[in-house]
Amino acid sequence: MSNDEIELIGKKVRDMYGTFIGKVVGTITDIDGSIQTVGIDCGSEGLRQIRFEQLVVQNDVVIYIPKWRLDSQRLLREKGLTLRRLKALIDLVSQNDEMKESAEMLHEKYKSKLIELDETEKEIKAQLDSRIAELDEQMKSVRMIIFDAKIQYKSSEISESMFESVKTQTTDLVEHITHEKAEISNVQKRLDDLSMEVQTAEAPKEQIQDSAVSYLNNQTESEVQSKLPEAPTGETQEASAEPVTPIPAPITPTTGTTDAAQETPSNNSEQKSDESNWLSRMEAQ
Repeated sequence: MSNDEIELIGKKVRDMYGTFIGKVVGTITDIDGSIQTVGIDCGSEGLRQIRFEQLVVQNDVVIYIPKWRLDSQRLLREKGLTLRRLKALIDLVSQNDEMKESAEMLHEKYKSKLIELDETEKEIKAQLDSRIAELDEQMKSVRMIIFDAKIQYKSSEISESMFESVKTQTTDLVEHITHEKAEISNVQKRLDDLSMEVQTAEAPKEQIQDSAVSYLNNQTESEVQSKLPEAPTGETQEASAEPVTPIPAPITPTTGTTDAAQETPSNNSEQKSDESNWLSRMEAQ
């Protein structure tokens, strides 16, 4: 039996929040002598085998670390490091295009690692949600105990000192539950923040593509708008220089006409008669 095992045997085990769990009765070791699990006598709950990495050995007590805390800390550390490396790689490639080919393999490696961590994150989030549900049920039970003790006190079944003792004991338990729920909520928020960073890690490239597409679309619209209407050039300018004969407005019996409107038909008729005389002279020749 190693010195570590001797220091463990018989020590009390408490969780991170001070709640007593049980007492160490023995260990299970690997072929090389390293401790794999620690057996803890939890009273009516029986013997529990807890991984040694979840225990912190101190002078007079052993501290138990919940599995969700270790798994989430490991995930946050690995995902944060992978994300920082991916961002650094993208920055290097954006500054030097010659590194693009050599960086593709690393880019795929980091992306694959993030996908793998996403699967682990789903499992851990399920554990956190399950633990939150357990803590909520425990909180309901604690409140029921306090309320029942208050009824017993009001009905003179228990003394005031007994009622105060119940409140003192349950107050510590409420603080432990509240503290653990706050830590879980903090971990969930950090996981969500990392997920947002992963989504924005490739955002610069997508934004560049989107901006290019929007620029082309705007350019096409501006070209169409610049062509409508087109400025008159060449023959169009010469044609526009000739006087345009206005279309005479119809004259109704009930309305009169202006002098300008009356002069326009006469001018047109004279012009047409001159043209017909000119044609007849040309044919006669």
